Amino acid sequence: MIHSPQFYQQSVIPSTVSRWTNNFLKNKLALSAFVLLALIFLVALFAPWIAPYDPAIQFENTKLPPAWYDDGMARHLLGTDDLGRDLFSRLVHGARLSLKLAIFVVVIASSIGMLLGSLSALSNVWIDQIIMRVMDLILALPSLLLAIVIVALIGPGLPNAIYAVAIVLIPHFVLITRNAIKAELGKEYVTAMMLDGATKVRLFTHSILPNILPSVIVQITLAFSTAVLEIAALGFLGLGAQAPYPEWGTILSESHAYITIAPWTVALPGLAIFFTLLSINLVGEGLRDAMELEQ
Repeated sequence: MIHSPQFYQQSVIPSTVSRWTNNFLKNKLALSAFVLLALIFLVALFAPWIAPYDPAIQFENTKLPPAWYDDGMARHLLGTDDLGRDLFSRLVHGARLSLKLAIFVVVIASSIGMLLGSLSALSNVWIDQIIMRVMDLILALPSLLLAIVIVALIGPGLPNAIYAVAIVLIPHFVLITRNAIKAELGKEYVTAMMLDGATKVRLFTHSILPNILPSVIVQITLAFSTAVLEIAALGFLGLGAQAPYPEWGTILSESHAYITIAPWTVALPGLAIFFTLLSINLVGEGLRDAMELEQ
């Protein structure tokens, strides 16, 4: 049997997602942040099995230092707070609550923001102007200050804090979606599809939406960081999650009065918030850099 020679060498072109992944893996800092963030999510996901105690159970030893102190106890790894509650258990359950709330906020804000941004970009001028003026009005105030004003008007509490943070995040998704769609509408492939008779809905779902996803994904990571911070800030001010919820901001609010005699009760939840925000922001920056390399 005579084998015919192979004249053409086949080459496999990686998909866009594969190229993004390869670019992201080359960023060691972003990759390390992703590992840390994944670990935080795993702790939050398996909180009921990781935490040794119920976060509301009170023990006799109050303001007990962490186990590595001379007067610490091994069964309370990170010590206890002023009411004798195990701080490790409260932080682990706090990760579950804080991240769950932040995810819920981002889902609400991104869904409404992308819908309004798409409507603004694809509608008549007067609809675009009305939407953008409302967004400009919301953006005129700092996000945390606006969230505080909203909660003060509708009343403190966890549900109202979620709505307030979602409202202040919506304009960011509106702007990023509107600007990305406007940029795509000026490209030749959009003109070709419109001349071919494509409707606005088909044009958006089949062509524009896949091309604006990188910008939206990066905005989602940044919004997630903002949501975690502002939910914690509202909890610290007593406007968000209320005791006995083990939300990180609420834990800080309950412990800040004892910072001189029990500094670990303030430092540990503060470090939890800091490393969570740091990892989210670094992952977001890494994603943006990885996607920009392909443009």
